[in-house]
Amino acid sequence: MFGWLAHQPYLLLSLTSLFWAGNIVLGRAVAGHVPPVTLSCARWIGAMLLLLPFAWPHLRHDWRKLRAHWRLMIVLSATGFAINNALSYWGLQYTQALNALLMQSSGPLFVALWSLLLFGVRLSWMQAIGIALSLLGVLTIILRGDFAALAAIQLNRGDLMLAAALCAFGLYSALMPKRPATHPLSLIVVTTGGGALLLLPFAIMEYASGVRPSADWITAVTLAYVVIFPSMLAYLCFNRGVALIGPNRAAPFLHLMPVFGSVMAIVLLGEKPELFHLAGYAMVVAGVFIAARR
Repeated sequence: MFGWLAHQPYLLLSLTSLFWAGNIVLGRAVAGHVPPVTLSCARWIGAMLLLLPFAWPHLRHDWRKLRAHWRLMIVLSATGFAINNALSYWGLQYTQALNALLMQSSGPLFVALWSLLLFGVRLSWMQAIGIALSLLGVLTIILRGDFAALAAIQLNRGDLMLAAALCAFGLYSALMPKRPATHPLSLIVVTTGGGALLLLPFAIMEYASGVRPSADWITAVTLAYVVIFPSMLAYLCFNRGVALIGPNRAAPFLHLMPVFGSVMAIVLLGEKPELFHLAGYAMVVAGVFIAARR
């Protein structure tokens, strides 16, 4: 069964998007029940512990390389795991899961901007047009189709947190080509562990302030899902899918996240899709498509 699945890149990448979409919907569903920083910290601790037995032989071999790039490891841990995840869960307490799902498609926009700023990777005219169109789509979702709100600067703070989370993940993605040549499991264990360590003081502060998770089955199921599916299994499926068909062919599968997640948000959370959701998503996808063309 697993041998067959390991050679099905389209199924693996579809499962990745399904698991990550479920993470957003679940994060919205338990908003106010499980504190965001605690949830983020527990997610990465659990993922690291589950992956460690499989990664240990590779980690022993790669440790010197990883330690030599410790500054980069800290930045990757902070942007890709700590800041990005905590802001996402925090923002979901103030906005709809639909907004969060649709905004995920703007990820290439932030990657392109960071690549330009850090490494001088220049954009073609078509890429610039595509990024501008994607940005317009993001603004449409954030402003809920009411651009008059831009003048009044009355933005939903949850959407702003999600945009900041995507900006952090864009920096992580732009820096990934600079990572040392190690086994993927070694890198994931180190960065998830680093993300957990960075979040731990804030999780302790959150707990000390009285914001604590409820000790019930909802919390247990939430923690089990975020550790197993969007953390461990999703990354393993994604890495294997990219290894089989390459990153360029794998990237469009991330646009399945709004498809899977929107259905879950409407059915499970009772959220109502609006016209601005459709318009914003169409602009984001069109912009990404234009920017990705040769």
